[in-house]
Amino acid sequence: MSSAFPSSPRQPMHRRAIDVQVFSRDDGRYEVEARLTDTKTRDIVVAREARAAGTALHDMVLTLLIDAHLTIHAVCTASLAVPYAGQCDEHGDAYQHLVGLNLMKGFRAEVKARLGGVKGCTHITELCSVLPTAVIQGFAGVVIDTHEGGESAHQPYQIDRCHALRAAGPVVQTFYPRWYRGAAAVAAAPEPATSSS
Repeated sequence: MSSAFPSSPRQPMHRRAIDVQVFSRDDGRYEVEARLTDTKTRDIVVAREARAAGTALHDMVLTLLIDAHLTIHAVCTASLAVPYAGQCDEHGDAYQHLVGLNLMKGFRAEVKARLGGVKGCTHITELCSVLPTAVIQGFAGVVIDTHEGGESAHQPYQIDRCHALRAAGPVVQTFYPRWYRGAAAVAAAPEPATSSS
């Protein structure tokens, strides 16, 4: 990818890759496998150990077992490459605190409260933040209704979840006309209360 700022040549220094895969299982549940990998473009020394360019500095895997309602039933983590072996991977079963959480009901705030700071691994905890939207992409049109709504009285999940899919916008007007609420409807909506300070 070329630079968005073409004013000066640039050289790659660091690469973080995040990969999330969603799998359906024969038992009706789903597995979510998330992986974070950090590599450098130069040789480095970390914890008195030489690491060649392109060798993973971090390679963490977080796997969740979830149901169709996005509730977590089991968690597994693996630290395949860490800068401080024997320490970075000593978070034990901290990520079992994710069991029972729902990916769409306050998940990110709960992750921060339960696993933020020294309670967990910074990288695995950060990896959690991409899970809700990645799983929604996996479930879209299969588990979650993203279509016109059919006979259902429920609007498609994705409406009003981002700027492009706002109920008053042209995408909804064109592709989901049943759920379009035009600018007049939005303008007529009551203003949120503000507190005076």
